[in-house]
Amino acid sequence: MNTVTSLRIVKGSTESKVETELSRTGGLLRLAPNWVPRSFLQPGKRLKLHPDDLYAYGLNRGGIDERWFASTTPAANEGRVPDEGLSYVVAGRERFTLRQAVADCGPALIGKRIWNQYKRWPVYSKFFDNMGPIPHHMHQNARQAKLVGQEGKPESYYFPPQHNNVGNNFPYTFFGLEPGTTKRQVRRCLENWNKGDNGILDLSKAYRLKPGTGWLVGPCILHAPGSLCTYEPQWGSDVFAMYQSLVEGRAVPWSLLVKDMPKNKHKDLDWIVDQLDWEANVDPKFKDHHYLEPVPVADTREEGYVDRWIVYGKVDGQQLFTAKELTVDPGVKCTIKDNGAYGLVTVQGKGRMNRLDLDCPKLIRFHELTEDEVFCTEDAAKDGVVFENASGVESLVVLRYFGPEVNPDAPAMGAYRKNKFN
Repeated sequence: MNTVTSLRIVKGSTESKVETELSRTGGLLRLAPNWVPRSFLQPGKRLKLHPDDLYAYGLNRGGIDERWFASTTPAANEGRVPDEGLSYVVAGRERFTLRQAVADCGPALIGKRIWNQYKRWPVYSKFFDNMGPIPHHMHQNARQAKLVGQEGKPESYYFPPQHNNVGNNFPYTFFGLEPGTTKRQVRRCLENWNKGDNGILDLSKAYRLKPGTGWLVGPCILHAPGSLCTYEPQWGSDVFAMYQSLVEGRAVPWSLLVKDMPKNKHKDLDWIVDQLDWEANVDPKFKDHHYLEPVPVADTREEGYVDRWIVYGKVDGQQLFTAKELTVDPGVKCTIKDNGAYGLVTVQGKGRMNRLDLDCPKLIRFHELTEDEVFCTEDAAKDGVVFENASGVESLVVLRYFGPEVNPDAPAMGAYRKNKFN
């Protein structure tokens, strides 16, 4: 059995290795599974990771409840291993991080525009999968994160049906604050941090989560994600601030509220409250401005495949990431053209993508290699990638996410209401 640890790590430049691999595969890079633990959460057991490996990093590090895709962003975990959060490219019997490959071959992988502007792959996606809810928290915006040498983090959610055969303990997400909530009320919650449940959820509203739908959430907006397994395209950062002190009887330390805030502000309650985007949090039409349902790219059902937008819309006037879900019927071959590079994960079935096999795994050991994750270069995406479902019984389904301003033709928020292909 091939495992990640059995592969030799490439030291030095990866340029020749990347060029050889792109030539062999038709512009694609195979990626190894990238597991991330969280010490303050309980795994939901729907990532297809073997149950014996849920605590592969050690009980002290917490359970593995996330898998990151095409990531060049390190996980901001205390006590993390050096490469935690970084995806590895698999090339024959060798491996190297996607981060290093982009540093060595940036324009060839992610395209000249994104490389010239960011000098890195500035986005990533993940599955996060928990038995219960996550604390009510927000992610800092670019200005706030810069105070501690980080980047801001807008994000999006899609709930793939293939990973949600069960909803676990709380398939509802709290978003924002009820209209009419005051800053004084939120400050009082912070004052009550060590008294048990600080009551911040009393100021918020929960929305029932539905597989096959999603949300787009900008920075500085409070949210307490529920217990559906979630595909989450987002900006390449791991900043956050937890505003809830107790979740399902588990204490949330103050350090997780202030970890990405300047040290001289760690006890300044008014400053901490002012980090929230107040207008966005108390928006009376919050769902209208953030809720997503899939929108088909075109009416291709008669051709045996459907490509759908699953993440679209803008954050503060910018398209920072988008995502699509491609479903290919048994025995069908199709060519899909896209405007830019993307990370891809297979969530159902098996088949081919150019000259690489795709196979959705049933169960994965911690160090095991898979054939479900791929990074596609900009040139290959623009030329058109051939997807083939050789199965006679099961659809091939893949999710792929894109970088900033790649898809000017993506729908606007609320487009699902006008979907002419339903």
